[in-house]
Amino acid sequence: MSLTPHEALQRYFGFNGFLGAQEEVVTRLLGGEELCVVMPTGAGKSLCYQLPALVRDGYTLVLSPLIALMKDQVDSLQAVGIPATFINSSLNKRERESRYKAVARGDYCLLYVTPERFRKAEFLNVIAQRDIKLLAVDEAHCISEWGHDFRPDYTRVAEFRAMIGNPVTMALTATATPDVQLDIVAQLGLQPGEMKMFHEGIDRPNLDLRVAEIWDADEKQESMMSVFERWLQPETTGSGMVYFTLIRTLIEFSERLQAEGIDHVCYHGDLERHERRMIQDDFMNGRCRLVLATNAFGMGVDKDDIRFVIHADIPGSMESYYQEIGRAGRDGLPSECVLLYDQRDLNTRMEFIRWTNPDAEFCERTYHHLTHSTEQIRAFGLDWLRERLCDRQRHDRRVETVLGLLQRYGVIEDENDLANLEVLGPLPDPLFDQEARAAKLLRDQKKLYALVQYVQSDDRRQFIRDYFGVA
Repeated sequence: MSLTPHEALQRYFGFNGFLGAQEEVVTRLLGGEELCVVMPTGAGKSLCYQLPALVRDGYTLVLSPLIALMKDQVDSLQAVGIPATFINSSLNKRERESRYKAVARGDYCLLYVTPERFRKAEFLNVIAQRDIKLLAVDEAHCISEWGHDFRPDYTRVAEFRAMIGNPVTMALTATATPDVQLDIVAQLGLQPGEMKMFHEGIDRPNLDLRVAEIWDADEKQESMMSVFERWLQPETTGSGMVYFTLIRTLIEFSERLQAEGIDHVCYHGDLERHERRMIQDDFMNGRCRLVLATNAFGMGVDKDDIRFVIHADIPGSMESYYQEIGRAGRDGLPSECVLLYDQRDLNTRMEFIRWTNPDAEFCERTYHHLTHSTEQIRAFGLDWLRERLCDRQRHDRRVETVLGLLQRYGVIEDENDLANLEVLGPLPDPLFDQEARAAKLLRDQKKLYALVQYVQSDDRRQFIRDYFGVA
């Protein structure tokens, strides 16, 4: 006998009742409505598609941008007996083939994939054999070119929907401005009237939002230490995160904390993938209470007892800021979010904006090296490539940006595995579109300016509500 949503909620998740708007969202989905759901971070968005998957026949397909997030969610579901799995680039060929066979047999009710998986013929052949009842697009701001983490393959979601029979679709995000919300609907191939906008608000009343203006590294450290003293005592519980813009600055502060005897771990993009995973596991499992991180420590972090989030440098946008502070206090208990604002950090951020918007000429030069110096890149890696393209400017990240774009467009398989580099196609046309890239540069600059306005605001909660279009 099939379960009701309430029965599934209690049996598998141990909850006696729904939170906020969860019940209404689930009811509307089961009734066949298309939904765009905007909920605060930590509000239980995932349950909104996991429960329908448990109470109706057919598959629920979840598009998710992050491999780490998939694994964590699937591990949690499997732990309570829910048949779920993921298929992504972290699996070897044998593991992928085994899961394809299991999907073909109908062994699961929830399947997590990245949108890039739709490039694979073997995936399309298998998924065509299943009856997809629900398509859930997680972190749906990635669909929109105006979103803060745009993914080119997400622009094909309307095409993907058609491939699997246009099932009931829901889009979920915590960080979508009104323009992004409308673009999400359009990118799904729907008209505004065909998809109900469901906005639960973004307020997190348990978060204490603070801004401290500081003048130098010593004052920055003193400000951080005062937060540590409140939350990292032997008699306290919980953990904390400190976000940095530059790896160099992160390492310098790590050395300062080591000298003070402050136990911590560091997470950034220069670490090997297995090192990053080990550090994340240590933090998530409570073996370490403090992590210093760049934004590489991203959306996959879902830990209940994070008591503070410190931004040691100004973030690049309100969207990034809101998403990162949203990792604090997911258990509903009081937590602290501190932004350490140094006007000089704006220069670094402006450089970051330039690095993340390389011009067409730089993209062409990078592609030329990938195709004509393949063996050298396989042998000597990223540093060799950066030396030839960035005039030995240590912190210029344009190469990494282009590699990331080429991976997203399917030109290379893995931007982090240059030892096995293969160029799979031509340079994509969008990278030649100077008008589009100029428009993106301007949007990124405006996003940074909005954060400066937030710092200067007298009512920061109201500023956040206004920015995201919440009444």
